[in-house]
Amino acid sequence: MTTVMQETGASAGLLYLLPPGERTLWLALAAGIPERITAPVDRVSVDSVFPVPDAMRQGHLLWRSSREQIARYYPHLGLAVPYDFMLAAAPFVSGTAVQGGVALLWPVRHPPRLSSHQREAITMFCEDVVTLLERSEGRGRPLLPPAEPVHLLPAGKEVEHAWASAALRCVERLPFGCCALDLEGRITYINSVALDLVGADGVSLTGARPFEVLPWLHNPVSGDSYRAAVVTRRPTSFTAVRPPDRPLRFDLYPDDSGISVHIAPTAQPVETVPAPLSGKHTDAMALYHLMHLATTLTEALSVRDVANAIREQIVPAFEAQGMVLMSADEGRLHIIGQQGYSAEFLSRVDDTSLAADTPTTRALLTGEAIFFSTSGDLQRAFPDAPRPESRNAWAFLPLTVSGRRIGSLVLSFDEPRPFLPARRALLTSVTGLIAEALDRALLYDTKHALAHSLQSSLLPRTLPRIDGLEAVARYRPGGRGMDIGGDFYDLIQVPPTATAAIGDVQGHNATAAALMGQVRTAVHAHATVGTSPGELLSRTNRLLTDLDPGLFASCLIANLDLAHHRVRLASAGHPPPLLRHPDGHTDVLRPRPGLLLGIDPDNDYPTTDIPLPPGSVLVLYTDGLVEIPGTDIDETTDALARHLAQAPCQDLDDLADDLIRHAERSAPGHDDIALLLLRTTR
Repeated sequence: MTTVMQETGASAGLLYLLPPGERTLWLALAAGIPERITAPVDRVSVDSVFPVPDAMRQGHLLWRSSREQIARYYPHLGLAVPYDFMLAAAPFVSGTAVQGGVALLWPVRHPPRLSSHQREAITMFCEDVVTLLERSEGRGRPLLPPAEPVHLLPAGKEVEHAWASAALRCVERLPFGCCALDLEGRITYINSVALDLVGADGVSLTGARPFEVLPWLHNPVSGDSYRAAVVTRRPTSFTAVRPPDRPLRFDLYPDDSGISVHIAPTAQPVETVPAPLSGKHTDAMALYHLMHLATTLTEALSVRDVANAIREQIVPAFEAQGMVLMSADEGRLHIIGQQGYSAEFLSRVDDTSLAADTPTTRALLTGEAIFFSTSGDLQRAFPDAPRPESRNAWAFLPLTVSGRRIGSLVLSFDEPRPFLPARRALLTSVTGLIAEALDRALLYDTKHALAHSLQSSLLPRTLPRIDGLEAVARYRPGGRGMDIGGDFYDLIQVPPTATAAIGDVQGHNATAAALMGQVRTAVHAHATVGTSPGELLSRTNRLLTDLDPGLFASCLIANLDLAHHRVRLASAGHPPPLLRHPDGHTDVLRPRPGLLLGIDPDNDYPTTDIPLPPGSVLVLYTDGLVEIPGTDIDETTDALARHLAQAPCQDLDDLADDLIRHAERSAPGHDDIALLLLRTTR
């Protein structure tokens, strides 16, 4: 590793191995970069969006020449390490197998391309590693990565004693503070002036990390400056206040062996300190918002969730005053989320053709973010682009996933502002995360709409009006999936009677819903010709077993004889209906059940005849209304009956909503719920 780094001039290297039979790369060796920085990437999935897995998938050396390229190709890496560096990644290919890979990092002072000598050195290194792996495997002792990665530290330069003594006296004579850190951030030397400035003794500081032992240095700014110096090998600086009120400026000068630090008092308040020499550091609050955004986006289901996450995290993190989120569909951009704009302005930019030459479309078509620091910059580049007069800086960010155009995010600012490289890279990383989340959300919303359309087509649009009978139905999907399942209900008028059906096909997917539609159609057809409840279930059962879908269904049929105030019930393993009498007392009706539909084609379903007094309410439901994990269903059914007996019953719609709320309080979102309430009025 050290040899290839010396030959290529790389400042850091990471070597990953893929253990046999695994799908996770292990970091085996790291050089030029401390453990504190590599810890988050010690284990990397071969399917992840990361440089080494990317090189393994493509089968050749990859070169990323800028922070913005790294952020665009690897948004998670760009967000976690938002610093200036260049990167090459190459795989270890043995025959048809890929056994790992290496990533090498360079400071941005490196030329924009790898030289042929560097490419050859990396290729030869990979070939040598593969040869070593093959020999180890041939000897029956495959080379496996260590449990913890080995970190190589740079060898110290041998210095004669006289030179060392002279250097020490020279540093002690200087009127400013200075110290030396190794790449792990530990102090290897600190002069007397620096000790006085920071208010500590050499014994407590030598060998320690200053931002750990000095509480006033324990802040995101100092840590970020140190990490930036190590990764980029470029100078950085920051200011911290030693209590109670003494600002000190720290300038960090790194190389491959460590970091030299210059420490001096400064009269400038912390908030007006110049930006670090490598560009403005990422402020702690922005990082907080962005880390929270990354977490929020992983939980975002719908487009609304994604837009809300951007409003709540991105806009405050970057101190933007305006935001427009757009999706690309059929050659046009449609606004799906916004903040800080008038309806009049939005109407001018909504439904924009991708053929139009606007900053939004150009960014999306080229895949490159476009930044304008002033209103004049935007006007010169796009004279006809619509823009509110109150805005004076813009970021037009393309949202793409694997080359597919998903949409665009536009941020605008009231005041002109420079978009320094650190901020551009962060925005590029963030848009990669947003694009992935938006792609998932658009798919979810499409499936959600399809599910509702399918469910609506399979359930009755309205219940028939039947003299002497009041009917109300409810359907509530359970969980956070496609919002579709196998619960159904129906009401069929066959004068002088009416037949109600409720059922539940097992499963919560399109297959269950499609089978539910077949079962409901069969039930409806048999009920229309006046088939008795028991015979109706028998015929539907034979149909279901003939179809052999591998799914079962419960079903309850209630035939209401309104003229004689009777109800005939037949059940195929379905939860028992409830009957609330006019005086309020409620019975759990338990007709003798038959087997679930779809098990035995010859099963019989007995019919039970029960009085149905005028003014009584018959409650038919699926098990989502009473089923609570870990609780006996008979207990929850009795509890529902007691609740029904006490519930106000004047309005049947209110009663239906009350029963749904009762179920959701008991087991929120556990299962689909179908509910059918029938009240005799004469």
